[in-house]
Amino acid sequence: MRTLNLGILAHVDAGKTSLTERLLFDAGVIDKLGSVDTGNTQTDTLELERLRGITIRAAVVSFAIGDRIVNLIDTPGHPDFIAEVERVLGLLDAAVVVVSAVEGVQAQTRVLVRALRRLGVPFIFFVNKVDRRGARYQEVVEALAAQLAVRPIAMSSVIDAGAKLARVETLAPGDEPLFTPLCEALAENDEALLADYILAPGRLSEERLGRCLAEQVASGLVHPVFAGAAMTGVGIPALASAIATILPGRCSNPDGPVAGKIFKIERGWGGEKLAYIYLASGTVRLRQYLDLPRGPERVTAIHLFEAGRIEGAERLRAGQIARVAGLAGARIGDAVGGDPAGGRAHFAPPTLETRVLARRPSDKAALWLALNQMAEQDPLINLRRNEETDEVFVSLYGEVQKDVIQSTLLTDFGLEAKFEESTVILVERPVATGVGLQILFKEPNPFLATVGLRVEPRPPGAGNSFALEVDVGQMPIAFYRAVEETVFEALKQGIFGWQVIDCHVAMTAARHSSPASTAADFRQLTPWVLATALSAARTVLCEPIDRFYLETPAENLSGVVTLLAKSAATTTDSVIADGVARLEGTMASQMVRGVQQHLPGLTSGAGTMESSFDHYAPVAGPPRSRPRSGPDPFNGVEYLLRLHRLAGGIS
Repeated sequence: MRTLNLGILAHVDAGKTSLTERLLFDAGVIDKLGSVDTGNTQTDTLELERLRGITIRAAVVSFAIGDRIVNLIDTPGHPDFIAEVERVLGLLDAAVVVVSAVEGVQAQTRVLVRALRRLGVPFIFFVNKVDRRGARYQEVVEALAAQLAVRPIAMSSVIDAGAKLARVETLAPGDEPLFTPLCEALAENDEALLADYILAPGRLSEERLGRCLAEQVASGLVHPVFAGAAMTGVGIPALASAIATILPGRCSNPDGPVAGKIFKIERGWGGEKLAYIYLASGTVRLRQYLDLPRGPERVTAIHLFEAGRIEGAERLRAGQIARVAGLAGARIGDAVGGDPAGGRAHFAPPTLETRVLARRPSDKAALWLALNQMAEQDPLINLRRNEETDEVFVSLYGEVQKDVIQSTLLTDFGLEAKFEESTVILVERPVATGVGLQILFKEPNPFLATVGLRVEPRPPGAGNSFALEVDVGQMPIAFYRAVEETVFEALKQGIFGWQVIDCHVAMTAARHSSPASTAADFRQLTPWVLATALSAARTVLCEPIDRFYLETPAENLSGVVTLLAKSAATTTDSVIADGVARLEGTMASQMVRGVQQHLPGLTSGAGTMESSFDHYAPVAGPPRSRPRSGPDPFNGVEYLLRLHRLAGGIS
């Protein structure tokens, strides 16, 4: 049987979880529809999710539609939890992007569609809430094409949109009004279909059009748009049919080599680690050892997602998702036996940071342990500790995430914590090429190792990379691995104490003294050499820049433009139509909150603004340093003395 890993993605409040509930109900998985408002949905299982009415953690449920097994993954819609979405995208065969018929395309919609297109994940749209006042189905379809650079095809017709009794009619591909726009859209990428459409339209049967549509959806060329209301079930049968017939599934091989991915980790009642694994190939049995990046681990329990339930099982087969116990060393993103995802999403990193303090000083150690455990489940909170001042910091996407962390510490760990005001996280980019070198047995190098490194800038957004430009056979492989791992760790604190991004590091010299040299020699020497190279290359301090989309009544435009000017915003596009001004542009992330706070007062509550991270740009003025954690390799003498004191002497 074919399987389909299906993601349900949306901006917050578009109705994503309600759609999930309706699909499960119609598939016979649940007997009663849950409600986000009452906190009894199938996939929002955390108490905090029920209280807030938002999805915080990705949830999995498996069920059948026709002859296809669907592994449905409900993901958070709030931008503060984009990291949870990131971990899922690499597993998906296809996705349904939910858009509200009232609010239309929103900031998170744009972020998600860009990520899906970048990863080559096929997707269709579901325009939800057509029964709500202000619903505008046709306008939303047009906005999808205009704002998302996609090729939408309206597969539904909405009658009495915006009324409680709104109806949705599924259009037949072989009949108007769908036949002509469908043929025109498909013909753009199919010359044979174009020829028949012009010369012999009678050859274009509904079956042929359906087959061609499925092929082009799988290739990401077109994106069917369905309409409905998840709360009432209107339009859902057509969407379910599309999931079963249009979206591409896969035939997994349970007899092949074991290959899977860990995409989520949580803790059980007894504190044991539970890893969520999607198995793309092979079969995993109870008490079997799995090859993980940090060594083999033994499976002690398997709980399988199947037929809407999660039940104990003796084995996990290709195409299935399970919650597995026993993998103590597992981390999110680990490949199991091989990497079936073929890559991962690259959302923007968190741009805010806050200091966390225990309200009771005696809880300081417990707070650190609790935050470490939470970081297992969400690595992008980027836990940081200043050892000199014993201060703890976490990275954030937004203030809602801060509230969630605070609530989780209290409910799950019984710890009361307070958070200082969030500050913007800056980054450093290398300006030029720089080199560093320390040679074995040559002063002032006290380590039994030779390390040479060259750093150079990479294009914006390219990330950090490492390469070996030495003969790999001259040293044990563990020494090279020690250098590479230390380089990526050391890049977290550049010249000014901020993370270095878009930097390529090449190892240009390597030597050891056998049998005296150890991996520790290379781990301790590498930060010093890297600091020398970065100092020679120099770095520029950069701040996060957001792209904003702002709507305001035209009569308030003058005041809004003045506000944007005071916030040093740059407007790249502006349109005035039907008494509404729409502005698009960029501004420093640290200015966004201030604009959002002042906008309602300037527009009598009618103005709205959405924003999302766009890029990093150099900061004007003198560089702002961040206190460094650990020995400072940019001060060679102090670095060696600190290591000497910590180790009780350097060999």
